[in-house]
Amino acid sequence: MHSKSLCIIVLISLVAAMQPCSAQKTTYKQDKQLLQLIEKNFKDAGNQYKVLAKNLPADKFPKTYFPLTGKYEFSSSGWWCSGFYPGTLLYLYAQTKDKSLLTESNRILHLLEKEKHNTSTHDLGFMMYCSFGNALQIAPKPVYKEILIASAKSLVTRFNPTVGCIKSWDGRKNEYLVIIDNMMNLELLFWATKTTGDSSFYKIAVTHANTTMKNHFRADYSSYHVVNYNSQTGMVIQKKTAQGFSDESAWARGQAWGLYGYTLMYRETKDKKYLDQANHIAQFILNHPNLPADKIPYWDFNATDIPKAMRDASAASVIASALLELKSYVSKTEADRYVSVAETILRSLSSKVYKAAPGTNGGFILKHGVGHIPQKTEVDVPLTYADYYFVEAMKRYKELNKEQAETF
Repeated sequence: MHSKSLCIIVLISLVAAMQPCSAQKTTYKQDKQLLQLIEKNFKDAGNQYKVLAKNLPADKFPKTYFPLTGKYEFSSSGWWCSGFYPGTLLYLYAQTKDKSLLTESNRILHLLEKEKHNTSTHDLGFMMYCSFGNALQIAPKPVYKEILIASAKSLVTRFNPTVGCIKSWDGRKNEYLVIIDNMMNLELLFWATKTTGDSSFYKIAVTHANTTMKNHFRADYSSYHVVNYNSQTGMVIQKKTAQGFSDESAWARGQAWGLYGYTLMYRETKDKKYLDQANHIAQFILNHPNLPADKIPYWDFNATDIPKAMRDASAASVIASALLELKSYVSKTEADRYVSVAETILRSLSSKVYKAAPGTNGGFILKHGVGHIPQKTEVDVPLTYADYYFVEAMKRYKELNKEQAETF
């Protein structure tokens, strides 16, 4: 590529990134009772995470807790969820100003830092941007930029230009597995281009999003969980599920990842096709006949035991957070609906059904997350990513009338 062309691409990406993200100037009438509940939730959540911190081995990260047995499951820093614990601590510190939360986040960030060189995972966005990205905004240190740049460089080593995607899971020879969750890791790459001026990160993120939009989605804008490509030709071999009910079902958290992912794609590129995609996914979710009145989805929209099927608080949290950003880019009618649904989700998750009583649930904030029913792991338990996106959604609702560009 000629240097002049490269400079133009970098300039376009940086200009787009610096534009105010809020297309609408609508002032929303916030629910005062919900705002009061959110403030209480922040305080309660901070106290819960102190309980979690006290029970956390010094060299481990929280994974889940089993209420029936009172036992925890922990992980190493290499687990895909390792960034959510420090990220949530930082969000809560910003809301409560409780310095003990910042102290704990700094401790755990030190353990996490080595993952910046991990090239065996596609989840470096979750692991490093939800943690060090938050830290850079809330309690910045110069070293955080270098850590994130190194993380982005590690992530793009998994990109195959023939396929047009970042590999998710390592499979057999000539297999190239890509999951819808991977859309969430692209935010790190956009940040890297804005910070370094290197357009290669931006181009990889856009290419991945375009390939995923072409191959992961059905005519009704529901998403497959996994697409398997031929690594040599880029041709699609198979479309299937791993964590959903069936290959052709709509796994709830997968739909949430897609909604959030294409919303952030529009924020970072201003390309209307991504906004259209996000809106289509939102309509699939919100208009689905199996979406319950409290807007906490069943773990899979096509589970055969609905209405007895398990709900997934983690999918609900991601959906609420995504809608509270997406509302900034759409018409007032659509925005009002998105905000209303997000309000319903936040009220539901704040109820006794989903929000843990103080001192219970191992210190996690939410109950009733569903990790992987087919493998029978992390079923109907608290999950770090459910907590993270719940806290983020509450933050976004609290800041509903601020410019989107001021939030993250």
